[in-house]
Amino acid sequence: MHQTPPPPPGDGPARRRRGRYPSQFRKDAAALVLDQHRTIADVARELGINEQTLGNWVRQERIDRGKREGLTSAEREEMTRLRRQVKQLTMERDLAKRCLVFADPAGGNQ
Repeated sequence: MHQTPPPPPGDGPARRRRGRYPSQFRKDAAALVLDQHRTIADVARELGINEQTLGNWVRQERIDRGKREGLTSAEREEMTRLRRQVKQLTMERDLAKRCLVFADPAGGNQ
């Protein structure tokens, strides 16, 4: 028989919650579809998750495995990290500009 990854802790059929699933759970669920040639609908029903959600995970796993074009999970994580860093640096730059204008009684004109 096939092995099913355990659902996230505290999540059962009676209690549905929205939110992130652990990355290993997502990979294991996608592997059930890709490696065991099962349908997305079958695996989603068995795990109690939305078919569209599982379909997204399967698509991303195909990209991560190099079987489909697109950004890998690692590339997506790096882009997210870099976007946060740009946002932080932009805020710091804007704050420094305001401090310089405030510190210069002439308003920045020389």
